[in-house]
Amino acid sequence: MTGWVRQILERYGQKVTVQTGETTVDVRAFLQPVPERSERAREEATPIGWVDVRLWLYLGQMALEETDTLGWNGWTFRVRSCRPYYVGDRLSHYWAVLEREREAAGCGS
Repeated sequence: MTGWVRQILERYGQKVTVQTGETTVDVRAFLQPVPERSERAREEATPIGWVDVRLWLYLGQMALEETDTLGWNGWTFRVRSCRPYYVGDRLSHYWAVLEREREAAGCGS
């Protein structure tokens, strides 16, 4: 991992909680919505109303698996894909695409 990426994440990254199986790890990463060309948030209609379906970008030091979940700012995200990025022959960071986990609608009886 390149040292300058680690320093930037430590100073400016957000605190993200990664759940991998039974293990929970706090890491520093950049997490933000992927920009849309139309400047509008993608939404879709569901039986319970409108749902935000934007994808999110993760840049960090930890490799993510598709079975992992991330917690940030009270939201939970699922990993769609993750890949390493290199500068020359040195690992620079991991780049991942995330989607917000939808909450299950509870039914009272």
